[in-house]
Amino acid sequence: MKTRSFEGKVAAVTGAASGMGRSLVLALSKRGCEVAASDIDEAGLAETQRLAAGHARVTARRLDVANGADVRAWAREVVRDHGRVNLVFNNAGIAFGSTVQDADEADFRRLMEINFWGVVHGTQAFLPLLEASGDGHVVNVSSVFGLIAFPGHSAYNAAKFAVRGYTESLRIELDMLGSPVTATCVHPGGVKTNIARSSKVHPSLTKLGVKLETASAKMEEMFKLSAEEAAEQILRGVAKNARRVLVGGDAWFIDRMQRWLPEGYQRLVAGAARRRLSS
Repeated sequence: MKTRSFEGKVAAVTGAASGMGRSLVLALSKRGCEVAASDIDEAGLAETQRLAAGHARVTARRLDVANGADVRAWAREVVRDHGRVNLVFNNAGIAFGSTVQDADEADFRRLMEINFWGVVHGTQAFLPLLEASGDGHVVNVSSVFGLIAFPGHSAYNAAKFAVRGYTESLRIELDMLGSPVTATCVHPGGVKTNIARSSKVHPSLTKLGVKLETASAKMEEMFKLSAEEAAEQILRGVAKNARRVLVGGDAWFIDRMQRWLPEGYQRLVAGAARRRLSS
C-alpha cells in the first residue's frame, strides 16, 4: 500500500484471535479499514469481531495458516466478501523452547509450518489479489529473534530469520518490477501477548540453566510493550512504506547491538540469558 491512508481499504490479518493480531484488527477498523480476520482459535476470533463492532466491517474465518489450500481459499473469500484486498498481515505464530540437540522434529516442523510457511502461503495467496487492487501491501511479522539468535529458541530463530530474508527478497523484486504492491518486514521486541504462556517448553532447557517452572513468567517479565502500542507502531511504519519496522525500544537496541557487535553480541546474550532464566 503506497498511499498513506487506511481508510476505505481492505486488510486481511492472520493470528487475529489475540495479541498483536487482535490489536491490528481493532486499530485498522478504527481507521475505516475493512478487515478479514482469521485464526485457528474460533472463540478468540469471535471476541475480536465483537470488539471491532461499530467501526468498519470485520469478517472472521477459522484458518490454519499451515494449510496452503485453505489459505488460498480464504484469500478468494476475502475478495468475494469485501470486493478487493489491499493489505495482508501475515502475523500468526507459535513458539517452543528446546536445545538444538533435543528438539523434537514434530514440534520443529509444526513451528516452521506456521511461522514460516504460513507467511509464504499468505504472501503467495494474496499477492495477485493485491496487485489487482492497484495499491497493495504485504506485511510479514518476523521478530527481534529474526535479528539475533537466542539460546533455547533455535526453531523460532530459524523461522523468523527466514521470514526476514523472504520478505526482504520480496520487497526488492516488487521494486524491480515496478509493482503496485510493496512489502514490509516487522520485528517486534517484547510485546505483551500470550505467546510465552502458550509456548511449549522442552525439558532439555534445564541443561541451559532454565528453571522450567518459571521460564514463561521470566520471559513475560521482559515483555514491556502493549499489543495496542505495537499495532500502532506497525501501522505507522506501513503507512510510511518502511522496508523494516522495529517495534519497541528493545527492538531498536537489539538491532544496533547486532550491527555494532555482529559476533560479540552472542557472548552478551549468553550471559544475559544465564542471569535471567536461571534466577
